[in-house]
Amino acid sequence: MKAMILAAGRGERMRPLTDTLPKPLLVVNSKPLIVHHLEKLSKLGFKEVIINIAHLGYKITQALGNGSQWNLRIRYSNESKEGALESAGGIVKALPLLGDETFLVVNGDVYSDYDFDVNFDLGDDLAHLILVPNPKHNEDGDFGLKDGYLLNNDKIKYTFSGIGYYSPKLFKDLNYGKSALAPILRKAIKMDKISGELFKNMWYDIGTPKRLKDINR
Repeated sequence: MKAMILAAGRGERMRPLTDTLPKPLLVVNSKPLIVHHLEKLSKLGFKEVIINIAHLGYKITQALGNGSQWNLRIRYSNESKEGALESAGGIVKALPLLGDETFLVVNGDVYSDYDFDVNFDLGDDLAHLILVPNPKHNEDGDFGLKDGYLLNNDKIKYTFSGIGYYSPKLFKDLNYGKSALAPILRKAIKMDKISGELFKNMWYDIGTPKRLKDINR
């Protein structure tokens, strides 16, 4: 299975730190956020990683190179000309690199001890999302979860962690260009095609300077 790390965002809420450094290169526990992902992906058996870049993307390529130091092959999907395509748009552009099989996508600005599954089987589903208990900055949650499948509306909703397994079929009819992921997921959820699970261990969304300080403390 291939993996994709979403790393093209501007990181507006993280300014001024992201004025000079892309958010995935911000340091948590003595290492850039994205390096934690790469180390874990390599340890768990992944061989090829696609990283989309835009804002200060050259700093990411300079820092990570071809991935050989982690026994990975890193390939870059450069969105600099487009100015970042958002999550779904970035995946659509990277599809030629991701291939025809199930792939993992993880946000470059999350920090978690979730173990990626290189052998995850989607079956006939279009995606499988990892949900987490709601943090303070998203107390209303994003999706419900019942019998292993996501719901758009439910009394209890959980937060999407930014970690998921996807079939290329979910994106095959989308046009190239800027596109958010949530509307695409919600459409597939209506067709009962998005499974999920609740992960209750360590997970942080490093979205603001305060959260960065808090986790390092």
